[in-house]
Amino acid sequence: MPDGSAFDVLVIGAGAAGMMCAAVAGQRGRRVLLIEHMEEPGKKILISGGGRCNFTNLEVKPERFISANPHFARSALARYTQADFIALVQRYGIPFYEKTLGQLFCDGAGSARKIVDMLRAECAQGEVTWAFNTSVEAVRHDTGFEVTTSAGICRAERLVVACGGLSIPKIGATDLAFRIAEQFDVPVIAPRPGLVPLTFGEDELAHMTPFSGASLDAVARCGQARFREAMLFTHRGLSGPSILQISSYWHEGEAIRLNLLPDVIAEDWLKAQKRQRPRAELQTVLGEVLPQRFAADCVARRAPWSLHRPLADVKDRDLQAFSQDLQDWPVHPSGTEGYAKAEVTLGGVDTRALSSKTMQVTAVPGLFFIGEAVDVTGWLGGYNFQWAWSSGWAAGQAV
Repeated sequence: MPDGSAFDVLVIGAGAAGMMCAAVAGQRGRRVLLIEHMEEPGKKILISGGGRCNFTNLEVKPERFISANPHFARSALARYTQADFIALVQRYGIPFYEKTLGQLFCDGAGSARKIVDMLRAECAQGEVTWAFNTSVEAVRHDTGFEVTTSAGICRAERLVVACGGLSIPKIGATDLAFRIAEQFDVPVIAPRPGLVPLTFGEDELAHMTPFSGASLDAVARCGQARFREAMLFTHRGLSGPSILQISSYWHEGEAIRLNLLPDVIAEDWLKAQKRQRPRAELQTVLGEVLPQRFAADCVARRAPWSLHRPLADVKDRDLQAFSQDLQDWPVHPSGTEGYAKAEVTLGGVDTRALSSKTMQVTAVPGLFFIGEAVDVTGWLGGYNFQWAWSSGWAAGQAV
């Protein structure tokens, strides 16, 4: 990139949203420079889904995105849908499969790179200019935008900020998007880690760490949000898909309620077991549907009156109380594992400052924010990549 180069569009950040935007704009005939401070593009794509990239979801709906303005995402998601991105993947012959709950993954170890290669090919069709290992040092705005980088100064009429949020700093996450927003008086909803494991204080943690590595099917609930998927005990607390999902709805001081037997009405089931197997012990019966060591601890802590006694000798009212505990267990997280383990950043550029159709800052014509930098956060399972594709496409059509 020669010092003083002029373009039509500058895109900061060669992640999912940035590459999509650059490709769309370039193929519309715009002269695009894509600036990336890392040595290669799409770092988050490459590590997604264990290297297989959960690139979208068949069930994308606006209601499955979190934002202070819950209607903002509708326009972009409707104009560039999951079906549109799937068609692009199919056009490049990339094999994929549905794993669960509508989640689409590339097929094969390390196949996430095929998504990056596809986006690079799309950028090549648009004759996009790349600037890798290039950090942004300053942004100025007069009649257009002037960006000072470690490789020199570049100018353009349009500037797209696609450098993501704060999650996973080890692959290059920074607060640059929020600093640029602040510079141009664009409000930012306070960011916090999302889709992140939860941590607990010493007392509750003491009940969890003996089961570190054990997982079970559970419903996690916080307020009106409710998710049923696997839950995993860790050495610091709880993780697994159901916990990652509910973490995005949890705020400090709130309790999360867990249903450990989501397939049955526990009271009815235990009473039926008592009738059918009166000589069986509660610990034995529970160990058939929950991890055995967890079932044993559950009984020892919450139903010590039943230890070494057959179900026939356990009162129905005691089974009722124990059942309530199993299906409405309150836990009180002390915090999260933070941005290092968070899959996404909640909050970000306030959508009230943006056009939902173009992603342009209404008070600063020519300035756009897309992807994770914006206060739109999807559920676990390909939703956040779809927001990247949709918001990047919307901006690419407008710049």
